[in-house]
Amino acid sequence: MNTPAQTDPRTDPAAALAAVLDWWREAGVDHAFSDDPRTWLAEPAAPEPEPERSYTPPLMPAKPAPGPLAAAPLAGLDALPATLAEFQAWWLAEPSLDDGQLAGRVPPRGAEGAALMVLVDHPEVEDRDVLLSSPQGRLLQAMFAAMGIGSEQAYIAACLPRHMPLPDWAALDAAGLGQVVRHHIVLARPQRLLVFGRHISPLLGHDPAKSAEPLRIFNHEGQSIPLLIAPGLANLAGRPRSKAGLWQAWLDWTG
Repeated sequence: MNTPAQTDPRTDPAAALAAVLDWWREAGVDHAFSDDPRTWLAEPAAPEPEPERSYTPPLMPAKPAPGPLAAAPLAGLDALPATLAEFQAWWLAEPSLDDGQLAGRVPPRGAEGAALMVLVDHPEVEDRDVLLSSPQGRLLQAMFAAMGIGSEQAYIAACLPRHMPLPDWAALDAAGLGQVVRHHIVLARPQRLLVFGRHISPLLGHDPAKSAEPLRIFNHEGQSIPLLIAPGLANLAGRPRSKAGLWQAWLDWTG
């Protein structure tokens, strides 16, 4: 019987490894040993819990935030009412005004040719049949008393026919509201014009980008009316310093 050829451990790495293992086996060592201590009686470590899998709904495209409603262009701006009485009726019934919203409209009050016309942005939220019949109106009546102006001497009007929170004045002006407001003032023919709300100035024909100075005179359709622009009535309430500033401006204006 032929015996397998022997290889030289000095030149064959596999033969060298086999020789080493045979040497340890003859020495009685048949297991691997480690010098590192180990606690053989310790409880086996509990397996780490798998992370909870929660259901994540698929991402939906975000809806864009609603922007301000664009005001529809007013119809018939080339044929606005010719008299103040006709304008007041048109103010309450014209469908192209305020996008046809008729509920909540409040008419202006006072007589044509009044000593003073008061213009505000819109009626108070509580107003029904009488413009400025709530807290802002009571503040205005107190001011009239201090100014020596009777209710019959004033014409009170608003730029909008009903209460409208946060109106987009630039869009409303672009739709033709400024032309309506200016025409209203011309028909009312007041001797003086007191405007509560500096944001109303562009509706009167003032371009803040061209001049930072407030309007002093309202000029439109051949009329020239002294003008004073004051903070809004809502801003004046509860602010004594603002009221004092307006009073001083009134004294300077009336001379």
